[in-house]
Amino acid sequence: MHTNRLAGEHSPYLLQHAHNPVDWYPWGEEAFGRARAENKPIFLSIGYSTCHWCHVMERESFESEHIAAILNRDYISIKVDREERPDIDRIYMSFVQATTGGGGWPMSVWLTPELKPFYGGTYFPPENRWQRPGFATILEHIANAWANEREKILESGEDIVKQLSSMAAAKSADSRLDERGVDSCFLALRRSFDARLGGFGQAPKFPRPAQFHFLHRYFAHSNNDEAMEMSLFTLREMHKGGMYDQLGGGFHRYSVDAHWLVPHFEKMLYDQAQLVMSYLEAYQITQDRQYADIARETLDYVLRDMTDPGGAFYSAEDADSVIDPAEPEHKGEGAFYIFSAREIEETVRKPESDWFAYRYGVEPSGNVHEDPHGEFTGRNILHQAHSIEETAKQFGVDVATLRMALAGAAARLMAHRNKRVRPHLDDKILVAWNGLMISAFAKAAQVLGDRRYLESAERATAFIRSRMIAANGDLLRRHRAGETGIAGFLDDYAFFVQALLELYEANYDAELMKEASRLTLRMIDLFGDAAGGGFFSTAEGDASVLLRLKDDYDGAEPSGNSMAVSNLLRLAAITNKDELHGAAKATLESFAGRLNTLGITVPIMTAAFLYSLRKPQQIILAGDPASAESAAMLREIRKRFLPHTVTLFASAELAEWLPAVKGMAATEGVTTAYVCENFTCQLPVTTPDALAKLLE
Repeated sequence: MHTNRLAGEHSPYLLQHAHNPVDWYPWGEEAFGRARAENKPIFLSIGYSTCHWCHVMERESFESEHIAAILNRDYISIKVDREERPDIDRIYMSFVQATTGGGGWPMSVWLTPELKPFYGGTYFPPENRWQRPGFATILEHIANAWANEREKILESGEDIVKQLSSMAAAKSADSRLDERGVDSCFLALRRSFDARLGGFGQAPKFPRPAQFHFLHRYFAHSNNDEAMEMSLFTLREMHKGGMYDQLGGGFHRYSVDAHWLVPHFEKMLYDQAQLVMSYLEAYQITQDRQYADIARETLDYVLRDMTDPGGAFYSAEDADSVIDPAEPEHKGEGAFYIFSAREIEETVRKPESDWFAYRYGVEPSGNVHEDPHGEFTGRNILHQAHSIEETAKQFGVDVATLRMALAGAAARLMAHRNKRVRPHLDDKILVAWNGLMISAFAKAAQVLGDRRYLESAERATAFIRSRMIAANGDLLRRHRAGETGIAGFLDDYAFFVQALLELYEANYDAELMKEASRLTLRMIDLFGDAAGGGFFSTAEGDASVLLRLKDDYDGAEPSGNSMAVSNLLRLAAITNKDELHGAAKATLESFAGRLNTLGITVPIMTAAFLYSLRKPQQIILAGDPASAESAAMLREIRKRFLPHTVTLFASAELAEWLPAVKGMAATEGVTTAYVCENFTCQLPVTTPDALAKLLE
């Protein structure tokens, strides 16, 4: 019945709203100009395509003819995909968090025609309920205030922008870095650690891989077993719970409850990527195969369900879906993943169905007993209620027989599940998130020795380098349906540079190192703050961006600054360039206040600071990277967790940066290893055993 301007967009989120009765505009001058010409306030709605409550607000409010009539009469309405435009999202989220004490999506913000915010919130019900004003009521109230108290609103918008600008420009009172901040970060994590169930803090529990990243490096630095066990225990408990897709692999967004049982069912690419890295590091540290197996399952899920035919990776899978198209009312979060006991009994023959039910906690009346919304009553969320060994003992079968039977049962249930309508797939390709996933595949290729993972990392990298770099060499953020656009942000550069560095250490293609160096220097030009240190999230030049902010929180994704300084330190350890050393030092000093007192908010940057305290370490191999001797040397290196070491192959390109490399050669044609600290090397060795002694 309706088609609005969003029909011409590429974002899956915007396209979901293309047939609302609301007269939506995409973010841009057409909308801004009309707001100024008609002197109307702007209603800005920000979300993303796999956001559950975004879907709810659309059904309740944006598909309502009544509410659409109010919006179309009194406002200029703009839709923004936060994943395409994190810069816009970050500015107005800062406002909402500062004025309401919370944030989230969908985000609803009211702006003046000059884009200055004056009122905001998140989800609003269509009518007054839950002791909250309804969306229609708020729209009428703000329209009335705009008509009768406009000057006050305009003054408020001016004041708010000044306050946000002041917050953004605030500098740390002291740029001196204190090593005690590293210990403070660990102690803060220890205080919030749930020793009974794993995780940090109370429900809802989010997997925050930045915390594992820090704990692993803190353990390597201090040999603190408690730091490592907090990480390992949490990684094991997360995998046992319903937050992990026990049939198909991959992690859901977060756990609603403290036990990791009831998840929010969407699957995000950045979670898969970072958690794979966490499990691979856990495997390197412990040599326990269970962590490697979890990484493999997650990577195989991404290859199966989230990989574009061209090799790049899709963004997310939704939480909401339909089980039976003939029953459209049976729609809801997690419907694709949950089972009734009857379904399992009808799909898997006995006694395998009984074994499966015991192993994965399936109960006749459903295994969710504390679901506040009642969405999962009578159904089961699969989780590892009992170990393989416990299940074998319970039924008197040997472990090998049980494993085969459970694998067969899982395959039949997967086939049954795949007949259901799948959740919505957000198939846009983002450079930043692809960078994280490429890093994970490249690291997996190193640690697990699986050629498939190396090929996947190489294909995705080639996709970005061939389709997502502009004619001037700058990165473009988004590709979808054959169209590439949106100038890259700091996180696109930082995350993709990390991917290039990780992939270099998987295949030793010197061109990757050169590209990483080029993009890093361009990142400094585009986003660097020459006066204050650190990096802005956006480049200069977009008049519609009110503020240039510095991202400084390692949340669900690493902050651009944390990843940038990590890359700078790593590249400096390779190239010894003063410019890189200086940029890394200035960035750390610009966040000294945060690092010294609130390292828990920036655990990846805190780990980078820890890296900066050590002399850079290099392992340089001379020889043919494809030879059997090189492979044996690399296996000796890669089975260890060496977070403060870079591994390089001597080449003409590397010698341009490190003149000492010119004198490094294979001894009598056998791959030779030089173990160096701060560019000073020990005597070369030619066997894996000799290399192992040096590394130990």
